[in-house]
Order: sequence, then structure tokens, then C-alpha cells
Amino acid sequence: MANTAAALHILVKHKEQADDILKQLKKGAKFQTLAKKYSTCPSGKRGGDLGEFRKGAMVPAFDKAVFSGKVLENLGPVKTKFGYHIIKVLYRT
Repeated sequence: MANTAAALHILVKHKEQADDILKQLKKGAKFQTLAKKYSTCPSGKRGGDLGEFRKGAMVPAFDKAVFSGKVLENLGPVKTKFGYHIIKVLYRT
């Protein structure tokens, strides 16, 4: 059972925008480039990099997606009180 993970994310206000970003990623767009362009989270300036964090450190829906979703695949949109997230888990330990 993983206790820590590292992830990138893109945070937007609307599901439609999150869906559009997912489509762009499927067409080969770079995650970090889209994070810098669209993310409303301060991590967007770093390409959406959240670094490494412990299980339970993030809001429940985000935490569940990170610790149960596939590594190195684009997950989402995941709705939280902050908006809609597109998540890419880099690794879990």
C-alpha cells in the first residue's frame, strides 16, 4: 500500500474546460505546457508539479484518484471544492 505519491495537476473552474484539456492531452499536448497555460493553481507555474505528498494530505476526492488511479496516465476530471482537476501521478511509494 502506497503512503506517498508525486503528481502533476491542472486545476480549472469548469468541467467543460477540463474535458477539453483531456482531449488536448490525448492528441499529444504536453501536460506541463497545458498546466502553465490553464491551471488556476499556483503550481501551474511549475507545470502543475505538486511534488511528493503523503496519503491524506490532499482533499479526499483528489487523494483517492492519486492513490487508486493508474500511474503516468491522465486522470480526471476529478471534482473537488477547488474546481476540476486533471491529474498525472508520477509515482507512488
